[in-house]
Amino acid sequence: MFLLLCQKVTHVVLRQFVRHESETTTSLVLERSLNRVQLLGRVGQDPVLRQVEGKNPVTIFSLATNEMWRSGDSEVYQMGDVSQKTTWHRISVFRPGLRDVAYQYVKKGSRIYLEGKIDYGEYMDKNNVRRQATTIIAGKKLVKIAVFPFSPFLFQKLGYIVTN
Repeated sequence: MFLLLCQKVTHVVLRQFVRHESETTTSLVLERSLNRVQLLGRVGQDPVLRQVEGKNPVTIFSLATNEMWRSGDSEVYQMGDVSQKTTWHRISVFRPGLRDVAYQYVKKGSRIYLEGKIDYGEYMDKNNVRRQATTIIAGKKLVKIAVFPFSPFLFQKLGYIVTN
């Protein structure tokens, strides 16, 4: 019974991404794909609003995400050196409402969460050398996260159980 349920759920999920008439016909197969990025990090520079002639304005800023791990053979968390790698992402916001909000309220050092898609492109630099650029295009969600000092009283008022 469980296996049958899993097969039905898998079929429904896959049907959302792949649609086709028949395997025997030569008709066009329409496939959906997914390009989604979720980032949580700190803004590295104040956003800049740019507008190129004939194109929509865009707000651009950089976002740093960190990956941390412990080195060493021990599985005990207190032992081993902590290593960290910072990755910088170029964020572009084209949506009119979101673009203006990002330009006004996002500042260097802000901690934000965003959802978007990854885009690979090329451009010519000042010396007419072709360069490749990877950009995250912010979608519908960009949230500025305020970091407050931990307050057990506030968390209890919100309904969370706080223990030491």
